[in-house]
Amino acid sequence: MEAVRVKVTIRCNVCGEKFVLRGKRESNGVDTGFKQCICNNIDDLDIEEHSI
Repeated sequence: MEAVRVKVTIRCNVCGEKFVLRGKRESNGVDTGFKQCICNNIDDLDIEEHSI
């Protein structure tokens, strides 16, 4: 089965930076390749998924 493509909006709650990425929905979540915000925050993030 092919992975479903989704649009992901990630907003950092520390600095307010916003990232809009495309990713693949997988069994353990969504893989976008996103690791951390430019302010080095890796935990305090709001993540929203939208179908493409």
